[in-house]
Amino acid sequence: MLSFKTASISASVLAATLLLTACGGQSTGTSTDPEAGLSGSVTIDGSSTVAPLSEAAADLFRDVEPGVNVTVATSGTGGGFKAFCAGETDISDASRPIKDEEIAACKTAGIEYTEIVIANDGLSVVVNPENDWAKCLTVEQLKTIWGPDSEGKITNWNQVDPAFPDQELSLFGAGTDSGTFDYFTAAINGEEGAIRTDYSPSEDDNITVQGVSGDKGAMGFFGLSYVEENKDAITAIEVDGGEGCVYPTSETVQDGTYQPLGRALYIYVNNAAYAEKEQLRTFIDYYVENEAKVAEAALFIGLTDEQKTKAQDELATLVG
Repeated sequence: MLSFKTASISASVLAATLLLTACGGQSTGTSTDPEAGLSGSVTIDGSSTVAPLSEAAADLFRDVEPGVNVTVATSGTGGGFKAFCAGETDISDASRPIKDEEIAACKTAGIEYTEIVIANDGLSVVVNPENDWAKCLTVEQLKTIWGPDSEGKITNWNQVDPAFPDQELSLFGAGTDSGTFDYFTAAINGEEGAIRTDYSPSEDDNITVQGVSGDKGAMGFFGLSYVEENKDAITAIEVDGGEGCVYPTSETVQDGTYQPLGRALYIYVNNAAYAEKEQLRTFIDYYVENEAKVAEAALFIGLTDEQKTKAQDELATLVG
């Protein structure tokens, strides 16, 4: 059975105590009793792609502050921003930058936030392991498969390339509330949201894994981390973005050669909640400072040195 991605973290991974620099003049409420620790909750919602990162961070953080309850929900990037801009969550996981209309919604509600790039990910195109013909596809071929004009017309692999077999094509992928959906459609079809509608969408990437693994002619797309976790069930293919075929790996995503499907992943932090809730400040500080360990635990790609410096700078603006 394919289960939702969770990071299994040993309690012995972390032993050091987190040091928090608080905003000048602001009371943090930190207990002077080292046995007391912090308490309270941190609420996170949003991208199913980013959720494993936040879950890994929560698991690691639990070894440091077991009294803090960090909950991670997955309503998709769009759904996460709806809750975030309504003031319902402390952190919004996102696999794309916030949109103009979401910025407006937050502004109307008086929600100020800070965007932090927290990891990198490659968006993978996957096929059934029995597929021995589609080793590498060009962006144009992917557009032929996924473009809105292909609906009801491109239904067989031999329509993509005459050299491919007479095999019915079935498609699985992210739902419309997912940042993965937005990113894939923009990168492959040239317009965000432009896609054929006769495919099986889901906000849960494990549904895509199950669909592709159960059908020889299936294709799907989701984050690279799901490939790492389901190697026996699905196979990632190389993508030719114009410079030749490139397989999605940590190295090709970080060095920018896996195009156009390499991307950054984000967390958005409610500024007011960060100022008011010591448990949130401590968690976010831990998340950023330990991003490499979190990314490794969740099978994602860590930040480059430049990205890490920028994330620390963003965190510094929150600390004040």
